[in-house]
Amino acid sequence: MCGIIGIVATEKSKVGQLLYDGLTVLQHRGQDAAGIVTCDGKKLYQRKANGLVNDVFRQRHMDRLSGHIGIGHVRYPTAGSSSGAEAQPFYTNSPYGIALAHNGNLTNAEELRKHLLDDLRHLNTSSDSEVLLNMLANEIHKQHKLNIGGDPYLDTKAIFKAVAQLHSHCLGGYAVVSLITGYGLLGFRDPFGIRPLCLGRRVEEDGREEWLMASESVALITLGFEHVKDIAPGEAVFIAHNGQMFSQQCAKDPTWNPCIFEHVYFARPDSEIDGISVHAARLEMGRKLAMRIPHEAPDMDIDVVIPVPDSGRIAAMELANELKLPFREGFVKNRYVGRTFIMPGQMIRQESVRKKLNPIPSEFAGKTVLLVDDSIVRGNTSRKIVEMAREVGAARVFFASAAPPVIYPNVYGIDMPAKAEYIAHDRSTEEICEAIGADWLIYQTLPDLVDSCSQGKLGLSTFDSSCFDGEYITGDIDDAYLTALEKNRNDSAKANRENIDDVIEIHNED
Repeated sequence: MCGIIGIVATEKSKVGQLLYDGLTVLQHRGQDAAGIVTCDGKKLYQRKANGLVNDVFRQRHMDRLSGHIGIGHVRYPTAGSSSGAEAQPFYTNSPYGIALAHNGNLTNAEELRKHLLDDLRHLNTSSDSEVLLNMLANEIHKQHKLNIGGDPYLDTKAIFKAVAQLHSHCLGGYAVVSLITGYGLLGFRDPFGIRPLCLGRRVEEDGREEWLMASESVALITLGFEHVKDIAPGEAVFIAHNGQMFSQQCAKDPTWNPCIFEHVYFARPDSEIDGISVHAARLEMGRKLAMRIPHEAPDMDIDVVIPVPDSGRIAAMELANELKLPFREGFVKNRYVGRTFIMPGQMIRQESVRKKLNPIPSEFAGKTVLLVDDSIVRGNTSRKIVEMAREVGAARVFFASAAPPVIYPNVYGIDMPAKAEYIAHDRSTEEICEAIGADWLIYQTLPDLVDSCSQGKLGLSTFDSSCFDGEYITGDIDDAYLTALEKNRNDSAKANRENIDDVIEIHNED
């Protein structure tokens, strides 16, 4: 999962600073690397590196990010390498000079890679985002025309046709912002709308419009833009360098199937994605859980409901309200430790749980506590939290997950581990409860989760829920693909890649 942003501003605005501010708001979507590319109409200016946004960009970098059009990206490592070479945006100089930032995953990346090599396009990394960039560049190259004077030019018809051709070749989940030198900003989503992308606008005093595309609406609102709409599945939006906006549906038979895990965990609660308030969806998740607890565990005598910060807090708050139970903050979170879900390596994740959360003993001592978290994936965080609750005197520890058991790999851009690393793999609820050390465990049901997210303005009721039900909407996922994915995504494979990257980095520094 990554965060992307693209802006077409007026000449008086400092687009580099706007992109920087937007990326800090999207930092929760990726803490591995960050990058910005800007354009002054003729030249591109780029800064990208491993690290958090405020570590990657210094004032000297911001001073050189000239122009009024630009794109930005925050990354966390998925199936690829975590080296600085795979920090985005990516760039290719042919045709025109195109930079691209991507959130998602192409499920047919290897097939496309071979096709590109046959077309004599060069790829520097193992990233599917670079594949996507070159596919777009290839299609734009095929569509471009020559005017009477012999200078190459590009029109919106050619751009949208290039995106349509890309949709016909590329499978998987993807949201993209792309800067075309001398022309403007292009954004588009996959035909199923799996990965999010929204459009914002603000009007300057002189009447000129500025435009912003980003993964979440919170980036728009924070920067003072009006949330115009969520870009539809398969739709492409092009903003010319002068601020003119064009849009067109570029996919055949597009359908809305946004990723439901955005609402469970990834998105900020102050965002609205595809017409759905993340905050409202999480409240409803808590209410749905609360309705089942008295029937499934009528004699629990729960003393207090305690959330696992931060993404479990909203569901826990509504659950406590529905059950008329005290709601207490029992854990203090260290804001300087990243999100453990997206940390590479099992050992790092396990160590970070202790560094990230510290219990308040008085909220646990002698009590029967119900801990509420957004989900349980590997079980590392859940196990450590239950252990901490017992260490400070909890009499009994119950656990509630606002999401169903995670059983299947996510292939559309969330680096959920190999299925053998899921705590729910080949375990019953009772066995999972024992594995995390709790006295009782309840999961959300998938129908209740879907219903919780079906209250939005667009009336959506179909989602990509593949990590819960194994139903892959793109229709191209088979056992062979999942086996290869598991081999590539397990922790030992990632450790090997990280070791190789370390050697490369040291060599480069020398």
